[in-house]
Amino acid sequence: MTEPTSALADFSIGIKPNNIPASTQEHTKLLLLDALACAYAGHKGEETAQLLHVAKALSPGSKESPVIGGEGLSLAGASLFNGYLITAVTMCDVHRECLTHITPEIVPPALGIGYRDDVSGQVLLTALALGCEVATRVGIGLDYPVFRRKGWHGPGVLGPFGAAAAVGYMRGFDKDTMARAFALAGSQAAGTFAAWGTPTVKFHQCRAALSGLLAALTAEQGFVATDKFLTAADGGLYNTYADGGLPNRVTDDLGERWELEQIALRLWPSATALQDVLTALFDLVSNNSFEFQDIEKVKINLNPTPVNMFGKLPNYKGKFEALISGHYVTAAYLRDSELTLRQFEPDCYEASDLRQFAAERVDMIADNNIPGGKCVAELITKTGQKFTGSCDAPLGTPENPMSVEQVEDKFRTYSRDILPVDQAEELLSLILNLENQGSVRAVIDLFNPR
Repeated sequence: MTEPTSALADFSIGIKPNNIPASTQEHTKLLLLDALACAYAGHKGEETAQLLHVAKALSPGSKESPVIGGEGLSLAGASLFNGYLITAVTMCDVHRECLTHITPEIVPPALGIGYRDDVSGQVLLTALALGCEVATRVGIGLDYPVFRRKGWHGPGVLGPFGAAAAVGYMRGFDKDTMARAFALAGSQAAGTFAAWGTPTVKFHQCRAALSGLLAALTAEQGFVATDKFLTAADGGLYNTYADGGLPNRVTDDLGERWELEQIALRLWPSATALQDVLTALFDLVSNNSFEFQDIEKVKINLNPTPVNMFGKLPNYKGKFEALISGHYVTAAYLRDSELTLRQFEPDCYEASDLRQFAAERVDMIADNNIPGGKCVAELITKTGQKFTGSCDAPLGTPENPMSVEQVEDKFRTYSRDILPVDQAEELLSLILNLENQGSVRAVIDLFNPR
């Protein structure tokens, strides 16, 4: 077995844009565009002001680094705050095998260093692809079922590795420095499911962005660390977090098959497994005709795991619980035939018809015969009519991808409250042609109104 820490370091310093398939580069651009859409939406997050206060406290008065849709902060502060913006309203990407959101950890420090050093668009694009690949490769080596049974939550564990790789690439690290950056990233790997049901799960993401930045900048100073962190016998990530893990998976087809292409996008602002529910409801609503007031009962049939996570909030409290309530998102989608942030404003989730429907007419049913990623929605009207919708692969996954147009529309929907339309269209065009931009500053300067 090739030691994976060393192999990832070697891969990271040797990557060239022409080694990255066109499909991988295109997916990376969509990941960035989606992250920006989520960040603009994130300004409406319930806890966003709290994280902004923390980010400002890291370096009072500093405005050197750009914030997506906001006033600049220090490099550390912007990495933390941009990470929170991307994940604040629960609709960023996810690597479903590891249940890990990737862009909140990778994009912020890459943007900060890219802007500071004024790299080219191609360098930033390559750094983002590398960071996403390293994070997901470390993740598939963790043997996720074992990792999860121990209570670990992926973003705060995997994210620092990807962030360190992205920064290290832009800073021109050699193999030894990159390996030490990975060790320093792993030394900050943290975050458990004790946080589930609270906004702390989102803090795991933004903290990981900052951890990866710190790891890379510390390694660049020559700070001594092991070059075999992932498999170290005493305290290595895989031995400690996953009973040895599956380290061979880290290096299998490395550079030939790009794991980052397995990162899924989310059309709807809601939890990962609820995308399965929403895809089934989308199918049901698209192919049948009925009125919301005529619905007697809706049965949402899912694997037991998502039911245990998202099927216990029929009487949700506030925006965050509404975002992760299978009962509420079902009620809202069936009433409005859409689910955007508008459905997560108080005048919507506090509406009496939705509260009553969620509490009384939606059943979340655990079915061991339904594998993860699939869902069957059954609707019964008051006159006895029955309609069914199903999800075989959630919209946004590699098996059922969002179209470029859908990602573009998501960006337009959530940027419009901050950017003028013409500026948003200019930024969208530059992101989709990022490899051709000579100065990344010219792109990032468009993140905020001129």
